[in-house]
Amino acid sequence: MSSESGLTEIVALADLISRTVKDVVAEYTAAGVSMPSLSSTAPGPFDMPETTSPKLARAVRILDAACAQLSFSIGSPGHVVINKSYGCQEPACMLVATDAKIADLLLDKPAGVHIDELGLKTGIDPGKLGRVLRLLATNHCFTEVQPNVYANNRLSMKLLSSDPIAGVVGCMADELSKGCNALNETLKDPETTSSMLPIGSAFKRAHGCTIFEFYGLRFNDAMVGWGTMTSKGILPKMYSWGALPADMTVCDVGGNNGHATVEVLKAFPQLKLIIQDLPKVVEAGPEVRCGSTVITALKQRVEYVPLDFFGELPVKACDVYYLRHVLHDWAADECKKILDNVRKAVKPSSRILIHEIVLQHISRESGVEGEFEKAPEPLLPNFGVGRVQAYNQDINMMSSVNSQERTLPQFISMGVLSGFDFVKLLEGPGDVALMEFVPR
Repeated sequence: MSSESGLTEIVALADLISRTVKDVVAEYTAAGVSMPSLSSTAPGPFDMPETTSPKLARAVRILDAACAQLSFSIGSPGHVVINKSYGCQEPACMLVATDAKIADLLLDKPAGVHIDELGLKTGIDPGKLGRVLRLLATNHCFTEVQPNVYANNRLSMKLLSSDPIAGVVGCMADELSKGCNALNETLKDPETTSSMLPIGSAFKRAHGCTIFEFYGLRFNDAMVGWGTMTSKGILPKMYSWGALPADMTVCDVGGNNGHATVEVLKAFPQLKLIIQDLPKVVEAGPEVRCGSTVITALKQRVEYVPLDFFGELPVKACDVYYLRHVLHDWAADECKKILDNVRKAVKPSSRILIHEIVLQHISRESGVEGEFEKAPEPLLPNFGVGRVQAYNQDINMMSSVNSQERTLPQFISMGVLSGFDFVKLLEGPGDVALMEFVPR
């Protein structure tokens, strides 16, 4: 690239940032709400995917991508790459803060708390804890209001022990991070480099057991937090549920405690919901598994049915079969077994909804119809850093269970192999999309 074209790109990025910031301000102004401040601890009006308009979600994604691309373009390559190689330090510090419940200790203390007091309450050396918090505050999580005195801010509030996001942080920064650290060694080992089974994963190498053997309560909590991040609350708006006649049945295959589809039932109480997962997950029933998320009047419309989706068929002849973050846990052969069993259970009029992260190629010419909208130039067409969480998750799935996130053509191909035709892709405000299939 010539110096002239480099200048053109940098100016275009700065221009895009300026225009997009105006779009964000316009969205807040139109809603009659104040812009968020990093120093605030109050929830923002658009913190959740379901409260965020498509225009605002797109603008935030563009700003994520454009600001990073501008910084990377004008910064020293060595400086940028070294900063990237320091990627393990911040998650490690987030884990320290989460496990020590620092955000809880700072709750309702806008003047902050000194590290000596935090050290006394947590049992962590104050000097070392202060250095941990200093790094986090440098990255805008917590704020240093006076030397060695820290307070919560907009980001650190998500580390409260009562927030499901804290469960995600715990999983990502602890056991999953250790698994990722073993990825290079696992890929270089001839015995595991081509393995597509959890037993050959980097997680197994790091922990001595598979992820499914390892996880317990924190995994369930993390899945609720993951659902919060990945648009479970917007699911009622992503599909034409209201067009389904009364008493039609939605089968949530591998649905855990039903935290996603229960949102649909609350919005469309004329439907019936069957939640299927392993016996140990569903045996407690809705009173325990869903708690307050299911209004008492709706509990009679929820049924929990045990299912091993590899060896058993889901409940037959349901109107909609919904699979959320199920296929990304498994390699292609296992996915085919799951989808084959769903195919045997469906009736001709059934609809299959697959709710997953959908990856895009970085090439602007993908040749795939019905794919995600491409980012405006000069951004990478897949929105680059604006959607990097999806690509991080792909590597996370590789290291943890030897599976993957997939592109739309990969999903379509899997559907065809199990006897399903692709109908359409429905984008949400986050990194996940809803793909509709029908029996062929």
